[in-house]
Amino acid sequence: MAASPTTPLGEHVGKHPGEPNVMEPALLAEPVKGYGALREQGRVVRGRFLDDSPVWFVTRFDDVREVLRDQRFVNSTSALDAADDGPVGRLMETMGLPEEMRPYLLGSILNSDAPDHTRLRRLVSRAFTARKITDLRPRVQEITTELLARLPEHAEDGVVDLIEHFAYPLPITVICELVGIPEADRPQWRAWGADLVSLTPDAFGRSLPAMIDHIHELIRLRRGALTDDLLSELTRAHDDDGGRLSDVEMVTLVLTLVIAGHETTAHLIGNGTAALLTHPDQRRLLQADPGLLPRAVHELMRWCGPVQMTQLRYASEDIDLAGTPVRKGDAVQLLLVSANFDPRHYDDPERLDLTRHPAGQAENHVGFGHGMHYCLGATLARQEGEVALGTLFTRYPDLSLAVRPDDLQRAALPGSWRLKALPVRL
Repeated sequence: MAASPTTPLGEHVGKHPGEPNVMEPALLAEPVKGYGALREQGRVVRGRFLDDSPVWFVTRFDDVREVLRDQRFVNSTSALDAADDGPVGRLMETMGLPEEMRPYLLGSILNSDAPDHTRLRRLVSRAFTARKITDLRPRVQEITTELLARLPEHAEDGVVDLIEHFAYPLPITVICELVGIPEADRPQWRAWGADLVSLTPDAFGRSLPAMIDHIHELIRLRRGALTDDLLSELTRAHDDDGGRLSDVEMVTLVLTLVIAGHETTAHLIGNGTAALLTHPDQRRLLQADPGLLPRAVHELMRWCGPVQMTQLRYASEDIDLAGTPVRKGDAVQLLLVSANFDPRHYDDPERLDLTRHPAGQAENHVGFGHGMHYCLGATLARQEGEVALGTLFTRYPDLSLAVRPDDLQRAALPGSWRLKALPVRL
């Protein structure tokens, strides 16, 4: 989706000179450079969100981390006595979303605050414990091995698209098995997910209601045959555990976990593979020492992570933010991409260095966020990244790009860094 004045989300670009809009082509095409320039302009910079509403961009590492753990900044406008649902609600209007669909997005775990967020997170966190993820690793390895073995079947003139045939199928298979989405339904989920993240009104408005109806049907079927998957656990919490989970909350949890659980991981794998193919010294380092994989995934998440900014936060009171007066109700956008390249925190931040992250130490980037809303599936995403990249370069040691690096195309989506395709020769 191009950001142009003819698109619903690009029509406001340039209307406020000096206030960058997240749909500006320069920010979409070169976010590290574009948002990096804002970071050097100031710690907090005035800008514009998708709907042209004002927003404060927080640009530097220490300030981003601080706001992420500051609970005075909330994810929902519901506690602010706001006249409407804020920029996110107006975005839903732009998408042409029917009124009855809005709670499924506005009430998701991503948009909730304590105590609701704490309650919802507790209900699903048992599926993402370190032990559960460790136990899942053999299955992740099995899926990875099977997908890589079949890659030659997808080659045309010796070229195969790793995004289509590896980076996407791996995480969507893993998260659907974990949640309980039947195998036959997974291609449809892949298509629905692509529609949602495209932010194209027709596709968005078509796919979201279909997904919601499908989840309701899965829940109905699961009630007659409970198993040990997450969908069964949520059904039990809804039916048998004192109503700790509403109908809408149950659906939104499934929707959020499946979409977030494969979209971002797919592009961590895709971006990471492209980075290694264009940095042969780092690739050789990793191939020579597979034990470097955990540190490598952290560095790739910093250097080319798929998520470049957070959900909007809102000031719940008047706050002095890094010397800038932020008023109650003001929207704040935390720029993960500029924080992860902040030279005040990193030496030579634009250099890809797989040894940068100290072994065994706490995360030294904000690619997965921080604080209460830290990515629930971060441990699983890191594991999938380790298995995917390690096995890929072992199985195909001569893997190479089938196009020039400059010819790789990325989707023009604000806050997201993702390849449309990754053509390679095995």
